[in-house]
Amino acid sequence: MKKSICIAAVWAAMMLAGCAAHYQIADVSRSRILVNKRFDGMTDSGTAAFMAPYTAKVDSMMKPVMGVAARDMDKRRPESEISNLLADIMVWSAKDYGEKADFGVYNMGGIRAALSKGVVTYGDINDIAPFENKIAFTTLKGSKVLELFAQIAKRGGEGVSHGVEMVISSDGRLLSARLNGEDIDPQRDYRAVTIDYIVQGNDGMTAFRDGTNTVSPQEEKDNSRFLIMNYFKAMHAEGKEVDAQVEGRIKVRDEK
Repeated sequence: MKKSICIAAVWAAMMLAGCAAHYQIADVSRSRILVNKRFDGMTDSGTAAFMAPYTAKVDSMMKPVMGVAARDMDKRRPESEISNLLADIMVWSAKDYGEKADFGVYNMGGIRAALSKGVVTYGDINDIAPFENKIAFTTLKGSKVLELFAQIAKRGGEGVSHGVEMVISSDGRLLSARLNGEDIDPQRDYRAVTIDYIVQGNDGMTAFRDGTNTVSPQEEKDNSRFLIMNYFKAMHAEGKEVDAQVEGRIKVRDEK
């Protein structure tokens, strides 16, 4: 048996060596296929019939209305409407967990779609937050909050909640930081809310790893997309459009 395996291995090695010696790349070419409206009318009836029940199922899940957006919202650094909104929603959601957060953080990398003015559906919010990220709470010393804000400055900005006031330089340094109108006390404890991916110290925000009393419920309902939906539905029930604005939470200012 061992002899047979040995012979097979030698034969395979010879074949591979022969292939490597025989074949060579003669040419490399590439082209781009522009996908535009000219393909809209090119529907294959068989494929359409096969997909019809699945399309109907997906549409029934994705089309329910969650609320209404007051304006177009896209992400950009250092601050944007949608990143402000999502950080604020994290803080808003804290009450449902018996928590009161001093500030919230939502990473730009976790925002995967823009929000368009008008009706917002389940599918729209799923596009914005497609990952299985769950809400997370942790306590940081003020010294660690300053370290965290310095890391956010280095990244050029992330989503931070209302009440955060940061001034950063164009080369990524934290020049000043305040929270809810007060200087940050290095010895005081602050309760932060974010998502579990970030509370683990990812996306360069390693200060979160030194958090204490960390709580991160892991049921499906704790997913950030459902918290966003809850907020939209709550505002819709009150007859309000969901709105957010750039308000100077993170300002870029170079020292003179």
